[in-house]
Amino acid sequence: MKITEYIKNSQGKTLFSIEILPPLKGKSIHSIFNGIDPLMEFKPAFVDVTYHREEYVIRRRNDGTSEKISTKKRPGTVAICAAIMNKYKVEAVPHIICGGFGKEETENALIDLHFLGIDNILALRGDSLKTETTFQPEPDGNHNALELVQQITNMNNGVYLDLELTNPFPTSFCTGVAGYPEKHFEAVSDASDLNFLKRKVDAGAEYIVTQMFFNNQKYFDFVKKCREIGINVPIIPGLKPITNKKQLEILPQIFYTEIPQDLVNSINKATTDQAVKDAGIEWTIMQSKELKAAGVPVLHYYTMGLSEATRRIASDVF
Repeated sequence: MKITEYIKNSQGKTLFSIEILPPLKGKSIHSIFNGIDPLMEFKPAFVDVTYHREEYVIRRRNDGTSEKISTKKRPGTVAICAAIMNKYKVEAVPHIICGGFGKEETENALIDLHFLGIDNILALRGDSLKTETTFQPEPDGNHNALELVQQITNMNNGVYLDLELTNPFPTSFCTGVAGYPEKHFEAVSDASDLNFLKRKVDAGAEYIVTQMFFNNQKYFDFVKKCREIGINVPIIPGLKPITNKKQLEILPQIFYTEIPQDLVNSINKATTDQAVKDAGIEWTIMQSKELKAAGVPVLHYYTMGLSEATRRIASDVF
């Protein structure tokens, strides 16, 4: 079932969903199940599964030559989605990215997902490689999430890369995209960022999931601006509790999000690791209750593959 259908059928009730990381290379699928099992009592409407593109290092051999070594550490998004759907009977939403894929590779991945009965996709550009100053697509790949959404929409309309196909079967994906309440760090302005988001929606995106934020007013203002320019699809807030003091520095650097001073003060006052975690969880509970009272369609939690903090939050909110 499509995410938009779940939201419609909920009749205004706020749904619960989570995002997980694929396990590190060499780890078992049970590391995924161990993170999901404690959260199933809250009946997640869907589980997002992230994708991390393949990266390489050049390693010198003893004979003076070199070899290119893959350092991809989190494989298996498609297989993990299939395993989650089979085990839990819940919708799994794979992240599909531009980086590292040509359009034909993307089409083949989408065909596989369609064969597996996966109805929902989160379409993302993806991050630049650590060796890149700006994002570099594959020569025959999508340059950004807008182009990726357009490719998915074409397939939904039965238009494949091979235009000579006879009566190609249309796919039926429900495509989600990312939104940034505090602006994507590469956008030149809030207005340009919102305009690009509207273009993704106009191209076929049916719902939006936001980057994490810690100030609900940022989300409310973002939704208001979206509605003012004609973006009328569901906008799902993404939340993550701070669980250690290092995240006060790391999260703003990686995700370009502002952490309210009250939250900073609360965490800095904590004298133990558990007290830090408690302060972060309490803040996210406060955020969740306010957002739920405002009637958001879904509360989406970035679990990072761990369930303890999210379980405590969901126990209090749902």
